[in-house]
Amino acid sequence: MTLYLTRFSYTPETWARLTQNPEDRRDAARKYIESVGGKLHGFWYAFGAHDGYTLWEAPDNVSMAAVAIAIGAGGALSKLETTLLLTVEETLDALSRAKTVGYRPPGA
Repeated sequence: MTLYLTRFSYTPETWARLTQNPEDRRDAARKYIESVGGKLHGFWYAFGAHDGYTLWEAPDNVSMAAVAIAIGAGGALSKLETTLLLTVEETLDALSRAKTVGYRPPGA
């Protein structure tokens, strides 16, 4: 399975609802990813450009996309970004394969 890092920010309305009724959103996140056969590895809130981060494992890109689309369509977030994470081994494989691509810079 593949790992995905998600960065998200809540809308002001969502923060207001959570302030009035504090809720552990890890349970909801876990339910969403498990519905596609995945796993939630972590859920954190943060200061800065994003309100929170999640680390997910999903069986494939389409499954993760389905979760991201469903969450994004829910209206509670103002921003949602998902990054597919490569293992060191996958990166080493990509580095080896890069030699065969035959890239030529523009104008060269």
